[in-house]
Amino acid sequence: MIERDEVLHVARLARLTLSEDEIAAMQSDLAAVLDHIATIGELDLDDVAPTSHVVELAGALRPDEPVPSLPRDVALASAPSVDDDGFLVPSPQA
Repeated sequence: MIERDEVLHVARLARLTLSEDEIAAMQSDLAAVLDHIATIGELDLDDVAPTSHVVELAGALRPDEPVPSLPRDVALASAPSVDDDGFLVPSPQA
């Protein structure tokens, strides 16, 4: 079983605030995930090719071909503020 401190550490990394009930449930859920990973680790996968998708994807992306850009004056025409042929954005707050 995963320790309470480990759950709190993972929650802190994910910027989550968990109630006591959620911590207990997360301990159980994370332990189950780690058990599944351990089971996968026991498999002989030497002859299994690496893949990024379970099924083959065809036609998911258009060809990467250069096309003309939007003319600068058209792009800037709907901008709320323009300065020196570019978009004017507020300075970030420190």
